[in-house]
Amino acid sequence: MDSIGDVLKQMGGSRIRQRTEDLKTKILNEPEVRQLRLRYPDLAEQELTRNLSRLYEFVKEKKHCDNCPGLENCPNDFQGHYTKLSVDDVNGQRRIRDYKAPCNLQLAHERDKQISSRIRSFYVDERALQEGYDDVEIMRKDPVRSSAVMQVFDYIDQAKASGLQKKGLYLQGPFGTGKTFLMCYLLHELAKEGHSGVIVYMPDFVEDVKSMIQDGEKLRDTIELMKNTDLLIFDDIGAENMGPWVRDHVLGSILNHRMNRKPTFYTSNYSLSDLGKHLSFTNKDGEEAYKGERLMNRISPFVETIHVLGENKRG
Repeated sequence: MDSIGDVLKQMGGSRIRQRTEDLKTKILNEPEVRQLRLRYPDLAEQELTRNLSRLYEFVKEKKHCDNCPGLENCPNDFQGHYTKLSVDDVNGQRRIRDYKAPCNLQLAHERDKQISSRIRSFYVDERALQEGYDDVEIMRKDPVRSSAVMQVFDYIDQAKASGLQKKGLYLQGPFGTGKTFLMCYLLHELAKEGHSGVIVYMPDFVEDVKSMIQDGEKLRDTIELMKNTDLLIFDDIGAENMGPWVRDHVLGSILNHRMNRKPTFYTSNYSLSDLGKHLSFTNKDGEEAYKGERLMNRISPFVETIHVLGENKRG
């Protein structure tokens, strides 16, 4: 929609005065402007006339918002914002002021950006972190896993009420039962409370760490990020091809720093005892039971195990 200046230019020279008066009358009789005048009965006619452009923008954008086409297609001059008016007392006289205020859609968009900025993912499908989560839908998706879902919900509620716990969760279950999805939901909910989080897909991470050995700064930064983030999730642990150096100096270092400080979470097809066997064996040194046990001493005491059952939703 054009500005009031553009509207007046289109009217022609000889009749512009009459058209201006007609437009003024139309603007002053708009419901929103009439409400403003009722709230401020001492607002002078001269002040209203002087601010016709402000009143015009106010009315125009109010109509746009009443018929909102969505944030991406917002027709207002400042996308996601609309004109608001205030009436201030200046030296004993009422003065109209205007300012741009964010709409509800813009506020929700900004909240989502803040939440996303607190979460980092390594090799995890970003779509899992950007889904619109609905508690009822999660519960209904697969009734077989409802017990596991309730336990995750309880953990989130406790963290919201009392702050982050020192213990995390170990989600164990068959392929495709939604373990990663539930952990992404947990990250999203606690990020809304201001907590930072990292989720790592273990098979790809372990392979990438091997290549990072030649880039010491990148490796240090990655390890420090995982040590210090509020919430750390190792997704699909047990599916990686672990080497002794990654196990002892990377994973071991991260877990040693976090235990008794910040919660660490896991998803796995393995039970904790089977994971211990997996971590005891490397492709280079074979079986080293005591090293696997040392690592498990940094995992088992610091998690609550949740069994996630249900159908394979990937199939």
